[in-house]
Amino acid sequence: MRARSEAEPDGNASLSPAKPNRSPRPSPKHKLVRDSFTIPKSEYVVLESLKLRAAKLARPVKKSEVLRAGVVALRAMNDKAFVAALSGVPSLKTGRPKGVPTVKSVT
Repeated sequence: MRARSEAEPDGNASLSPAKPNRSPRPSPKHKLVRDSFTIPKSEYVVLESLKLRAAKLARPVKKSEVLRAGVVALRAMNDKAFVAALSGVPSLKTGRPKGVPTVKSVT
């Protein structure tokens, strides 16, 4: 017995010609960047409360989505509003907070 080739229709196959897949131009994939940062506990709590607020509004989100929405909102501000928003955020000392052990690699 020989195997059927793809060109041979079987009893279950449709005899109509295949339609070309003509979808609109696919959106470009964004390159993702992974980063880490330190924020005060009080601001972290606000971040969590914004996640809960979104969930209650039937729009559950991840922390990164809340942060990205904030970036979009900052970008849309005029310069005066942008500087005012930045003025409300104190500068932090960079680096790991004390008491957080660092992982040392063994070579």
